[in-house]
Amino acid sequence: MSNTRQIAFEALYKVGKTEAYSNITIDGYLSKTELDTRDKAFVSALFYGTIERKLTIDYQLSLYLDKPLKKLRPEVLTILELGAYQILFMDKVPSSAAVNESVRLAKKNGCAFAAGLVNAVLRKLDKNGIKLPQKEFFEEYLSIKYSCPTEYISVWLKELGEEATVSLLESSLGCPGVAVRVNTTKTSDDELISLLSDEGVTAVPTQLENALILSLNSRDIEYLDTFRNGYFHVQDLSCQICAKALSVKEGDTVLDMCSAPGGKAFTVAEIMNDKGQVHCFDIYESRVKLILDGARRLGLKSVSASVSDASEYNADLGPADAVLCDVPCSGLGIIGRKPEIKYKSLNSLENLPVIQYNILKNASRYVKKGGLLLYSTCTLLNRENADVCDKFLAENPEFTAINTLDDYKDRKYITLLPGKDGGDGFFIATFKRNG
Repeated sequence: MSNTRQIAFEALYKVGKTEAYSNITIDGYLSKTELDTRDKAFVSALFYGTIERKLTIDYQLSLYLDKPLKKLRPEVLTILELGAYQILFMDKVPSSAAVNESVRLAKKNGCAFAAGLVNAVLRKLDKNGIKLPQKEFFEEYLSIKYSCPTEYISVWLKELGEEATVSLLESSLGCPGVAVRVNTTKTSDDELISLLSDEGVTAVPTQLENALILSLNSRDIEYLDTFRNGYFHVQDLSCQICAKALSVKEGDTVLDMCSAPGGKAFTVAEIMNDKGQVHCFDIYESRVKLILDGARRLGLKSVSASVSDASEYNADLGPADAVLCDVPCSGLGIIGRKPEIKYKSLNSLENLPVIQYNILKNASRYVKKGGLLLYSTCTLLNRENADVCDKFLAENPEFTAINTLDDYKDRKYITLLPGKDGGDGFFIATFKRNG
């Protein structure tokens, strides 16, 4: 049996059992193998695709099982899900191979008793294809079609409307492109495109200045000489727009309160031509090291980093020309990259707005008169976005909401939608301290 499917099975089983982060889990497994690039790509496709389509797959499986999915042994369910994904969503994998390899997985992983079940269910899936609920049950229909819990769909339909919700759900499926920010202190867009071409990588310019989309898997980027030499860093387009919204200039002092791994701070430093000070903070020493390592690779001398709790006031900081607080959030704007996020219960996120507000309130104390404060998240829930910002404005009249981006002048706050704005789902609010 191909070792690729065994690795994908083990990684999927671990995520299901421990709720570990998908990217950390699969990277850990792949780093220990001697698979070639093509096989690693296949494992990643199996792993992420099965997680991404879990609700769709489970619905299909439930149609051919005599008992609820929860009654199945977890190993058997994982094998069925993995096999179903190959049959329903991987055109280049023969259905016979998907069925036979799934049966072998069952036998190899202590589930020989379920080999007949696996064989029968997957063959029925292959014969009948994908089935969806009737459209009159609209939220359930969207949930199964796009593999997203109805509780999120219900909220998005109310807050974003049907068109934006469907666009969001469509963009959450499939592999998003790899966006990078050109390090303008070392190179230019055109020069980097040429250098990447020499390395066999196609780089496509975007409407956003100094932003490129690369034609390779993000896990292969670290092997490029252009990356090692600090000519760019990986950063989603929405994050680059966020850094631009801070409206910094040469010589400014900037505080990045929840910085790790440092992407926005790096872009801010590059916008300032590395002339000024960008002080980065994170609560964990290991994540501070990530920031310092990244700044060193990029050659950004204006960036510093240290341990600090963004929710607690530090009298040694400020006043600053600009303060960025990209707060911890539910992450529902990046489910295309981390699909397991969407399976968290909405109730498990109810304490986030309190944490977010405390960070925003504390960050505001470092802003000098006339300075800017930027609040951002990578989620698409009003409770974590507009509601937090409206409360801040109501309780802090010395701040006024402003918009520094010409492309979004008609908005009090900026909500970037996947599929529409080109990057991840993102929220940006900018405030100016009066005086």
